[in-house]
Amino acid sequence: SLSLGQGQDQIAIQSFNEAKERGSWVVMQNCHLCPSFMPTLERLVNEIEDNGSEFRLWLTSMPSNLFPVSILQNGVKVTNEPPKGLKSNMLRSYLGIDEEEFESCTKPSTYKKLLFSLCFFNALILERRKYGPLGWNIPYEFSNSDLKISQSQLLMYLNTYDQIPWDALNYMGAEANYGGRVTEGKDRILINTLLLDFYNPKVLNDSYKFSDSGVYYCPPESPLSTYIEYIQNELPINDLTEIFGLHDNADITSAINETKTLLGNVLSLMPRMTSGAGKSQEEELQDRANDILKKMPPPFDILDVNRKHPIKKEESMNTVLQQELLRFNKLTSQVKSTLKNLIKAIKGEVVMSQDLEKLGYQVSDNIVPTLWVKVSYPSMKPLGSYVSDLIKRLEFMQKWVDEGAPPC
Repeated sequence: SLSLGQGQDQIAIQSFNEAKERGSWVVMQNCHLCPSFMPTLERLVNEIEDNGSEFRLWLTSMPSNLFPVSILQNGVKVTNEPPKGLKSNMLRSYLGIDEEEFESCTKPSTYKKLLFSLCFFNALILERRKYGPLGWNIPYEFSNSDLKISQSQLLMYLNTYDQIPWDALNYMGAEANYGGRVTEGKDRILINTLLLDFYNPKVLNDSYKFSDSGVYYCPPESPLSTYIEYIQNELPINDLTEIFGLHDNADITSAINETKTLLGNVLSLMPRMTSGAGKSQEEELQDRANDILKKMPPPFDILDVNRKHPIKKEESMNTVLQQELLRFNKLTSQVKSTLKNLIKAIKGEVVMSQDLEKLGYQVSDNIVPTLWVKVSYPSMKPLGSYVSDLIKRLEFMQKWVDEGAPPC
């Protein structure tokens, strides 16, 4: 077993060859940390012959675009995703604690209280990600190693010092261990503030509650099994938003986003049906693209609009008109150019790029293409309703150009 990283290439190759000759197993961890070795690894794997040998190659990696696709296709894949919910995260943390280490601190009561607080903090920051920008401005990938190093530091500090070094615990946790992954300024302030709720002298009191309702609290000093029973039986299955410091409406937003993701994934797995007229998928996509193109009017003539509605102090709405027309011109130009390129790609006249392929899937699935959303006004509508709404907006703007500003 070896952990890949800088300077480990030759050691990895040697371990691979020795294991293959002996018919034994070899584990290469953290493949995502050694992208330069991935082409060599792909070549080594492709050279493996199926001769009945007991040789097995185990690879571990975080999600990475540089991981060889051929290895993924030819190997057995196992994913290990963090559990959902505070209760499941807490249970996972406590089931991974060694009982001997749990009882090894010279300040057992303090250690067990602070360890529970640390695990709760770990679960809390992981679960805040489900709220999107309400939880974190950037979705950070906190890992179990952050918890383990913080746990080791907690044990070390308590065994070393007579007084609890609160400042050191908070700094190492929020700035070094977990904070080392945080890059956004306000997120850094948030993680420091959150940890202060769990690393402070009040936590050592049995009456201290993590939430106003009193649902979340740290149980008194007990054996490891008692803490596990408390997590399994006492913590609510559905998380309360109060523990995250968020409004109840945040749950609605989270549920809507999760539902959209689920239905989007289901939709992407469904076969794309063709009509009874015998048209192929490509022909139907081409017809739909042509239909949208026919509905698109020509761009607004900004120079002509400037003559009819010049920008003056007395007519402030003329400035608004011209700015809106420029934005609509940019949007309709994007719609037309992308659809024309998609039709050309279907006919084989241009290369079907990744963006065009995604555009085709989204048009087929009645989703507003990502390429349009980037230059569009905000909209939650599906593609058909979006196009109809866009046409109405363009007609409104044309009427404004022809007849003057609408009555206010």
